Amino acid sequence: MNMISKKLNFKSGFNRSKKLLAVAFLSMFFASCDILQAVATQALTIPTSGEASSGLKDALKQGFGNGVDFLSAKGGFLNNAAYKILLPADAQKIADKLTAMGMGAQVDNVILKLNEGAENAVKTAKPIFIDAVTGMNFSDAMGILTGGHGAATNYLRSNTTVALTSAFKPKIQEALDQVGVTKYWGDLVNIYNRIPMVQKLNPDLNAFVTDKALVALFSRVEEEENAIRANPVKRGTEMMKKAFAYADMQKK
Repeated sequence: MNMISKKLNFKSGFNRSKKLLAVAFLSMFFASCDILQAVATQALTIPTSGEASSGLKDALKQGFGNGVDFLSAKGGFLNNAAYKILLPADAQKIADKLTAMGMGAQVDNVILKLNEGAENAVKTAKPIFIDAVTGMNFSDAMGILTGGHGAATNYLRSNTTVALTSAFKPKIQEALDQVGVTKYWGDLVNIYNRIPMVQKLNPDLNAFVTDKALVALFSRVEEEENAIRANPVKRGTEMMKKAFAYADMQKK
C-alpha cells in the first residue's frame, strides 16, 4: 500500500508540476505577445513627418480661426475685460485732463473706436497667421507636438512676431482710419495741446493697438491650443487626432 501511495503521490505531484509549467509557459507567451503588441501599436501611432506637420497645422488653423472669430465679433475686445484696449499711459494724461474739462464723452468715444478698430483689424489676421505656419519643418513639428501646453503658440510668438507685426500694422492703421480713430484722436490731441502749460503729447496709437491686438490674439490661440492638448474632443481632424494622440502617449 505504501508503494502504491508513493506512486500515486509522485504521479499527482508530477501532474501538478506539468500544470504549473504549462501555466508559466502560457503566461510568458501572452506577456511576450503583449509586449510585441505594445511595440507594434507604438510604432503604428508614431505620426509620419507629413502627419505630424499636418496635425499641428490643423490645430493652429483651428486655434487661429477660433481666436479671430472670437475677437473680431462685435464687442470682442470692448466687452471682454481681459482684452479691452484702454488708452496708453501718455494718452491717459490727455484723457484725464479733457475729462476734467467736461469732455468725457469724447474720450469714451475714442476708447470705443480703438476697440472697434482692433476688432476690424483682427478680421484680416487669419490669412497672415495661416501663412506663418506653412514653413514649419518636421523637427519643429515633433518638438512642438511633444512640448506641452503653449509650445506651438510660443514657437509662433518667438519666430513670427516681428514679421506679423510688420504685416499687421498697416491693417490696423487701415482699420483705425475706417472707424475714425485717427480723426477722433487727432481732434483730442489738438484740443489738449492748446491747453496752456501742458507738455505736448502725441502717442503712437497704431503701434499701441497693434501690440494689444497681437497679444490678445496669441492669448486666444494659446487657449485653443491647450484645449486641444487637454481634450481629445477638441481635435477636429483625423490628422490632429493622430498627432496629438502620439503626444499624449509621450507623456505617459
